[in-house]
Amino acid sequence: MRGPVVVAVDGSQSSLAAVAVAVEEARSRRCALRVVHAFIWPLMHVPLGPSELGPSDGGLRHQAERLLDEAAERARELAPELEITPALVTGEPLTVLEAESREATLMVVGSRGLGRFVGLLVGSTAVHLAAHGRCPVLVVRGRGEPTGDVLVGVDGGPTDEAALAFAFAAASRYGVGVTALHAWDGWSTPVELGPGDPHTALYEKNHLQHQEERLLAEAVSGLGATYPDVPVERRLVRDHPRQALIEASGTARLLVVGARGRGGFTGLLLGSVSQAVLQHARCPVAVVRADGQGR
Repeated sequence: MRGPVVVAVDGSQSSLAAVAVAVEEARSRRCALRVVHAFIWPLMHVPLGPSELGPSDGGLRHQAERLLDEAAERARELAPELEITPALVTGEPLTVLEAESREATLMVVGSRGLGRFVGLLVGSTAVHLAAHGRCPVLVVRGRGEPTGDVLVGVDGGPTDEAALAFAFAAASRYGVGVTALHAWDGWSTPVELGPGDPHTALYEKNHLQHQEERLLAEAVSGLGATYPDVPVERRLVRDHPRQALIEASGTARLLVVGARGRGGFTGLLLGSVSQAVLQHARCPVAVVRADGQGR
């Protein structure tokens, strides 16, 4: 059976916006929705019930149950036909959500939570889950009701195939097209000159552009046959990938990137481009692992 769409809630406006997006994702996938709140206070041995002088409906547990019920009720109002399960799970939020991602089709989180620090553009929960989650992670940010095609970053790296498959499947469900964007610097590209480490050789501009065009064309080849209802635009730009994707996200419904790119360092679970778009994109961002689970 297909796993549920899981949305994390903490009572913030950002998480309530994530609930609305998660409802649409579950509806379009025809799967269940699980609304999760990580309840950390029992681990810290904090009294959870109402105080002796307080109201009978006070206490931390009641507050947690109330915010979870409100989020689940919001989801039921938006999609009464969905199977919706609220879950109050004891544990630290990052640990709870990473565990939830093992069985989920998709994890949906807001870009900012109640525990944010001043100066951070995206919450630590969203960044951690994008790096460590076991399924695609959708971070709700940017415009309130984004429109446009699905934008997907292509860089020739190990996560291209999974990111493109996720983007085409999403576009097919939404009834929109896909813009596959590949950015290149226009000066040099790594090539294998023989045994040993790759070296960098300068290329004549037109030859290099031809190589980058071929990379992009090969990346999207075959997906048109799988998704004949999805129009495709191949967009090749001379720019840094981060800047190109952030700028293009201004007219996109969703931006899809791989968790790791071609230029990633060994040991990093989230590439620099993925981190940058999580911080600055103008539409929701989906981060997809190389295994492509949960399209």
